Amino acid sequence: MALLFALGSLCFVLGSLPPYFEQLDPAVVGATFFVGSILFTSASTLQLRRSASSTAMFSRDPARVNWWSAAIQWLGTLAFNVSTFAALAAGLSQAQKQRLVWAPDFVGSGAFLVSSALALIALGLAVSTRRDWGIAGLNMAGSIGFGVAAVAAFVIPTTGEPANIRWVNLGTALGGVCFFVASVWMGRSTARSRPPSVADSVPS
Repeated sequence: MALLFALGSLCFVLGSLPPYFEQLDPAVVGATFFVGSILFTSASTLQLRRSASSTAMFSRDPARVNWWSAAIQWLGTLAFNVSTFAALAAGLSQAQKQRLVWAPDFVGSGAFLVSSALALIALGLAVSTRRDWGIAGLNMAGSIGFGVAAVAAFVIPTTGEPANIRWVNLGTALGGVCFFVASVWMGRSTARSRPPSVADSVPS
């Protein structure tokens, strides 16, 4: 799970770096983001299954809060699947870009923010370590980065261009780096055979 999250994060970082997207065909860059979104969904699916809880749906139990966090994150990754796949299509009109690319991207970024917030709440309801808070904090920072990128990617009707392409790339790159570090940290801790904790179910 951690490896899939880490690889997906690297795809988003790579696709947002100028030396990469300026030198390669746009289709290759678009495919990089799409592959990254698929890796995110694969990892998130495993995370959702891992965080399954039998407690009441709206319980304040940390396990149930973690389940909601994982479920909302999973929905967010599906939105990224739609967005990155639609971005591969050539000749989209401005209205189509807004509806098929920007809107799902915005929804996905919002879902990641909500998911990260719920993960922090779950940590507050449980006995948590510095490692738990560190991973959750990095995931929240990554979600904020993706959120900034999504807002900056809004297409201006009069120009047909993103509001601020620099912030789109910077937010995506920084968000991806935060997710990558959190994933590696989580993976290394899991490899040491540490008993699972709340942080093992936070978004990455």
